[in-house]
Amino acid sequence: MFIGHYAPAFVAASSPKSPRLGALFVAAQLVDIAFFVFVLVGVEHMRAVPGFTAMNAMDLYDMPFTHSLIGAAGFAAAWAIGTRWLGGGWPAAWIGAAVVVSHWLLDFLVHTPDLTLFGSGQRYGLALWNHPAIEIPLELALTFGALLVYLTRTEAKGTSGRISPAILALALLGLQAFNWLQPQPAAIVDPLPASQPALALFAYALFAALAFWVARTRAVKGGPRVRLV
Repeated sequence: MFIGHYAPAFVAASSPKSPRLGALFVAAQLVDIAFFVFVLVGVEHMRAVPGFTAMNAMDLYDMPFTHSLIGAAGFAAAWAIGTRWLGGGWPAAWIGAAVVVSHWLLDFLVHTPDLTLFGSGQRYGLALWNHPAIEIPLELALTFGALLVYLTRTEAKGTSGRISPAILALALLGLQAFNWLQPQPAAIVDPLPASQPALALFAYALFAALAFWVARTRAVKGGPRVRLV
C-alpha cells in the first residue's frame, strides 16, 4: 500500500474538528517515514529480492518498532500528545492518532506476513501484493474515492482551490504508477542503497507539501477548521 494510506487522511480532513489535510498526510505515513529513517541509520532493515511478491521486490524482514501494532499505537499516542502540545483539542488529537494507526491496518491487506503485534512472534499479512488484479483497483478506489469525499465536503477558495486537488491527484497517480511499473532487480540487493529510502522520504515530503497547499485553498463546509500546522 502506497497512496492508499492517504485515504483515511482525506476522509478525516473533511471534518471541521480535524487537523489540516497536510498534517494528516504526515500522520498517514508517519510509520513509513520512521521506518525509512530507521533503515537509513541501521535500526530496521529491508532488502530487494527478485520476485518476492508479484508487484514489488521489497522484503521487509526487520521492522519491529514501526510495523508492529503496538509500535503504530505508540506513534499514534505521540501524535496525539504532539497535537495537544501544539494547542489542538482532543478531537483533533484522536482523529490524527486514528489516521496514524490506520497505516498498520492497511498494510495488513497488502504485505506478505511481515507485520507483528508486539515486534516479534507471529507475523501477519494478507499478501495482496501477490494479486495485482485485486490490489491495484482496491488502492485506486480507496485513494480517489476518499479524495472525492474530501472534495464534496469542502469548497474551493478561488481558482487555486479548484486546481490544487487536481495537481495533488496527478502527483499521487504519477508516483504510484512509477512504484508499480519499476522493474524488479535481477539479483538480491542487501543492503539497499541509501537512495531508495531517501526517494521514499522525498515522495512523502512532496505529497505533504501539496496537501498543505490544498488545505490552504479549500475550506471545510459546516464550521471553522482547527488551525494546526
